[in-house]
Amino acid sequence: MAAKESIGKASAAARAAHSNQYVKRILEDEELRGSLLAAYLAARSAYGRMSNGKPATKALFEDRKLQRELAEAVGALRDASTALKEPPKRKRRRGGFGRALMLALVAGVLAVALSESLRSKLLDLLFGAEEEFDYSSTTMPAQEAPSSVGAPAS
Repeated sequence: MAAKESIGKASAAARAAHSNQYVKRILEDEELRGSLLAAYLAARSAYGRMSNGKPATKALFEDRKLQRELAEAVGALRDASTALKEPPKRKRRRGGFGRALMLALVAGVLAVALSESLRSKLLDLLFGAEEEFDYSSTTMPAQEAPSSVGAPAS
């Protein structure tokens, strides 16, 4: 019966972990996992350097490698905490309505530029159909004056 209880506790813990937003972020975000791993490794190494037999205060103030490892751990933890606080970056969609609209606009401009019949139809729609205009003069034609070159004098 103890086995059933431990299985029940484990399944309840798994359900709680599955619904936890932070656990989901850790599982999904590889950069966050890398930051947490770097922080863990740097802290573990720093702890090993601190517990080598010297007093902790002496190790903290004199050991440059220990100070560097602690700074690395703090930096990695800072990166991980900001990554957990920020919402996950959504992957940028390639396409959408704006892209389709831009493609249609470019295709329309090319069609008008390359097709003379389409261009004339568009101009007729915008400015109205061309009127046929026949010119007729309202003035009388000038009478021919006699030419003095080569004509006999009277």
